[in-house]
Amino acid sequence: MGSAIEAIFILKLFCLLMAAVGIQAQQTPSINDLNAECLGNVIRLSVAPLFEDVDAVFNDTQIINLTPGLATQCGFSFKFDPMGNAMFFASLQNCFSQNMDDKMFSLVMQFRLPGNHMTEDPVYRVGKTCSYTPWTSREILCDRNYMEASEMALNNVRLLTILFNSCFHFLRQAVASGYKMTAVVFSPSKNVMNVDEVQRKGYAIANTPTRLVLRSPHNAEETYLQNVAGVPMRVLSTSTFFEQKWLVTRVDATAVCPTPEAVAFTPEVITWYMPKHIDPLFSSDAFTMLEVYMGIDAKRLDTEEMAARNYSVLVTEAHIIVEIPVGAVGGYFKSHIQDDQYFVTYTIEPMLELLWIEDVAHENTSYKVLFPITTPPMARPPQVRNYTVPEQAVFVLELGTFNLDVELLNITFPTMVLTVAECNARGFNVQEQRSPDNTLKTFRMEVPFSDPVVFKERRAEQGVTTFTLQLIYGLVIFPEYAPFSHSAVVDAVLLDIVPPSVTGNCDQENFHITVDYRNQEPFFVVLVGKRLLNHEFAQQYLTEGDTDFTITLPFSSPDAVFESVHSSSVRSRLDVALLNPYNNMTIKYFSLACSFLKTLTECFSNGTMTALAVKVESAPGLNPGQLTLSDPACGPTYSDDRFAYFHFTVNSCGTTRKFINNVMLYENEISLPDELEVKLNATTSSEEEYQLKVSCYYVANITRTLAFLTRPRDNEPFAETGTGRLMVRMRLAQDASYNTFHQEEDYPVVRYLRQPLHFEVELTTSSDPKVALVLDHCWATLNEDRDSRPRWNLIINGCENPEDPYRVVFHPVEVDARVHFPSHVKRFEVYMFSFAEDAVEQSGQVFVHCDVVICDASSPTGGPCSGQCVNQDNLKRGRSCFIMELNHPPEGDKC
Repeated sequence: MGSAIEAIFILKLFCLLMAAVGIQAQQTPSINDLNAECLGNVIRLSVAPLFEDVDAVFNDTQIINLTPGLATQCGFSFKFDPMGNAMFFASLQNCFSQNMDDKMFSLVMQFRLPGNHMTEDPVYRVGKTCSYTPWTSREILCDRNYMEASEMALNNVRLLTILFNSCFHFLRQAVASGYKMTAVVFSPSKNVMNVDEVQRKGYAIANTPTRLVLRSPHNAEETYLQNVAGVPMRVLSTSTFFEQKWLVTRVDATAVCPTPEAVAFTPEVITWYMPKHIDPLFSSDAFTMLEVYMGIDAKRLDTEEMAARNYSVLVTEAHIIVEIPVGAVGGYFKSHIQDDQYFVTYTIEPMLELLWIEDVAHENTSYKVLFPITTPPMARPPQVRNYTVPEQAVFVLELGTFNLDVELLNITFPTMVLTVAECNARGFNVQEQRSPDNTLKTFRMEVPFSDPVVFKERRAEQGVTTFTLQLIYGLVIFPEYAPFSHSAVVDAVLLDIVPPSVTGNCDQENFHITVDYRNQEPFFVVLVGKRLLNHEFAQQYLTEGDTDFTITLPFSSPDAVFESVHSSSVRSRLDVALLNPYNNMTIKYFSLACSFLKTLTECFSNGTMTALAVKVESAPGLNPGQLTLSDPACGPTYSDDRFAYFHFTVNSCGTTRKFINNVMLYENEISLPDELEVKLNATTSSEEEYQLKVSCYYVANITRTLAFLTRPRDNEPFAETGTGRLMVRMRLAQDASYNTFHQEEDYPVVRYLRQPLHFEVELTTSSDPKVALVLDHCWATLNEDRDSRPRWNLIINGCENPEDPYRVVFHPVEVDARVHFPSHVKRFEVYMFSFAEDAVEQSGQVFVHCDVVICDASSPTGGPCSGQCVNQDNLKRGRSCFIMELNHPPEGDKC
């Protein structure tokens, strides 16, 4: 019987709402991106997109639209941030949850997104079932728009939910116990209302299987303010009467919630004061605080999360004090406009969750506050930062800083108004730039000095030109579409530059280019051919004067181009450009072409010829290595990307011979083979065909006399001491096997103190088995300079340093697949160390240097070559250097 009566009441609860909304049941899909969470006695839904309406769904068929008033009365609240994200909060004991014996609560909500006139609004449905046990004697919930008290009902008294009763006559009859609700008395006004009056005035009062639930808007008529420990609190106090045949029972319910006046602000910190002893909720002063938790958006935070966000909670004798930095994680900034001035507020919704027990009554109370806090408006006047470099001839401006809810719509110039798209089409390069944490934005713009919106004023007497840009930024705040503007005037002054002069001439081998910059600091970079004049280039080819510099460059330099080739000369050209370093615009261009005498063909009396073919500008795609003589089998003896050198006899390679009077003329032709010529012309139709004729002539019937004299040799040839280049390299092996070595990109190599270092020194360019390499001196320094101080000797005169507590260990070298001459290789082991004066820093770099001696292994001459530890300085020594980085081990041995 009880279940049937309860079903009647549930149907009666939704009758009026369905009549008002007039929505039929509909099938809607569920989606996964609506995130629902059970957070104690609150259900939280996170909704990313903006939605148009929210409905409560009952039994999958009945849909009730949640108006703001109904949401407050039934235990729902909403929160939106400037980016359109929403959070939806619902008390477990809201009007539309399916309550299963006060242990399980199931809620289904429906969100409707904005559609268009052609289609129905998209509808998404999400459901959540939460368990909540055990209940405390009293549960207080304070949300942004309502206050709720849930009191445990009398033992063995089971009451029915009472909310709305407009569809049918209200069924006031008991379930198992026979109790019925008759009146509600508000304190301190003593106003008495029946259940219908309570509901009409916006309150909600309901019975669950074991509890009485009272809910009220914060500023309802029967609420009142009370100062508790210096903190203004909003209070609702009621007594609800239930009647049985000869018995009247009273259940008291009180809700107390903080007001915005409980918060103090500074520009840096938000401080929220909550009374520790909330007087209206206590029957005595004796109580024990069992739990204090802080959270954000109804979700608890642990101590690590609070520390990471710089939140703090302090419990004093009278208060619980919460401090939150302005701008901390968990909140958001919102933009506002007042009198066309830009302001921001910071909003965050902290939660306090308390649990206490009264020592006398032995009743426990759970107290939860979801407390949205918004700072007063803080002025943030935008600034225009001017990053203009006048020499670049472009205004570079940055406007900011704004929150993400601000957008740039247009820019007003003295002569026109341009949208952002129109600015970019004009070349102004308007860009939105965001901070690394993606919380702030600026607007950057580039306007060339040459654009008509820029005003120019030439001041000849001062030798400058002033460029002025006047503009008004048109901005808007979303989603309110609140417009505002910011104006700016920026100037740039550019010195009038007298362009430098460039002159040039040629001698027999070189170009000489002189640049005169006329008593002004050089404000340009120099492009020689296709190469920028850098420091290395300048050291080799540039000579500086007081107000000029001269570039001297050989005519055959790769920076010059060959225009044409003749039998005894080459015409070469050098192009020089002076560029603005900021925009690469050409300030001055100069080109110098000269003919240089050059023997390209040589004829020898033994019947051989040599010819040099040169790549010319008109054949840019030519590969000189592919050129041949008349016989395609005769290619160049040597070639690179600019030259091809041929050496052949006059009776080979298709050379022709003619007799002209008393002269024999030999001719040949250098060109591309036919198949390559066709391929080259197919890819570069404008390229000229490459042909170079070479010739030699000899006078016929001429006799040459060659005289020579011989004498006997006094003695056999012998080798004399001479000089030459020997290459020695020093490497660090990865272990004692000396099989693998650190590569150049590995340095500096990190080692711990007393960790062994395995060095190998090798003579690399000699294959003479009679040559031996000897380590003479090795030492370590703190920097790359081998002569720097301090210095620590590792090897002295080929032997270990006797003063070293960890002496060098020499390792033998055997023949293997890599080492063919063991006498060419020396290996030694050093334990990692640090200099005493560097020990405090516990890390640093150590450079190792060695002097080596190259000896004749077959004829030792004493000193290091004898293998003895004796001093001998009059020998040829090589040098090598090494770098390592010191890194101390965790236990930190010290020198």
